[in-house]
Amino acid sequence: MSITYGSVCSGIEAATMAWHPLGMRATWFAEIEPFPSAVLVHHYPNTPNLGDMTKLGAQVLAGKIEAPDVLVGGTPCQAFSVAGMRQGLLDSRGALTIKYVELADATDYVRASHRKPPCVIVWENVPGVLSDKRNAFGCFLGALAGEGCELQPSGKRWPDAGCVYGPKRTIAWRVLDAQYFGLAQRRRRVFVVGSARDGFDPTEVLFEREGVRRDSPPGRDAKSALHPTLTAKGGGALDDREAYVLEPEGVRRTSVIEWERCQGFPDDYTLIPWRGKPIGECPDGPRYKSIGNSMPVKIIEWIGIRIGHRLL
Repeated sequence: MSITYGSVCSGIEAATMAWHPLGMRATWFAEIEPFPSAVLVHHYPNTPNLGDMTKLGAQVLAGKIEAPDVLVGGTPCQAFSVAGMRQGLLDSRGALTIKYVELADATDYVRASHRKPPCVIVWENVPGVLSDKRNAFGCFLGALAGEGCELQPSGKRWPDAGCVYGPKRTIAWRVLDAQYFGLAQRRRRVFVVGSARDGFDPTEVLFEREGVRRDSPPGRDAKSALHPTLTAKGGGALDDREAYVLEPEGVRRTSVIEWERCQGFPDDYTLIPWRGKPIGECPDGPRYKSIGNSMPVKIIEWIGIRIGHRLL
């Protein structure tokens, strides 16, 4: 029996790129942006894109969509980004994080009614969420854990790794960097794994023995080839340093294919028919944006393998 998953804020589906080869099956996506949605239709025409994630909890409870084994997604990070407005949960995009918790609760409720174990939650965000001035991460942890109130860090900010054992779920989180997973990009992101499933310990997914940790610096050759963190802005504005690379011959703009490789996608993954134009005329702008908004495929693959070992 294959592991099923539902994906929210799906973007161009790093999760499916990582998990489909592992035998995991997507039951549905949820993406509202036009270009990423077109990428999903192009590559995964048989998987429904349900659009607005705020409506999914009610659909799961009504039995209109499947309550999957795994719920994965990176709710919009702009509200928590150092480069953003830092409004946290007051920002409508940050409030989607709470909707994610509601969807997880609805999924577990339905699965319990069908005598299935609770789902496993995989969530991703920028490290800025750990220092959000309104303690958005503590609110998220408290809601997931079932504490009924926000949790507080022991210091001024949440550490880069930790775990919480709550009355509802056990939750672990860790900041992982794409450069330590074989990708030529410095990209630090917070990954959260949680579940109420008996015998499932999220710390065993995200944490490793000392000898095999994924936070050792890459070799000198690999380090010299690292690209700065890709963002949704890259490739758009002429003063975006991330859109350029310095070589012996001079400065040049990094190509879309190079961005796809930095995130672990196949070459031309985002080269699709767009707005009535053939594949060859797909503009670069939305491709850069959708890649910058995605997750590193290799990290999601690593997490998926470790989840699979504990569910199957």
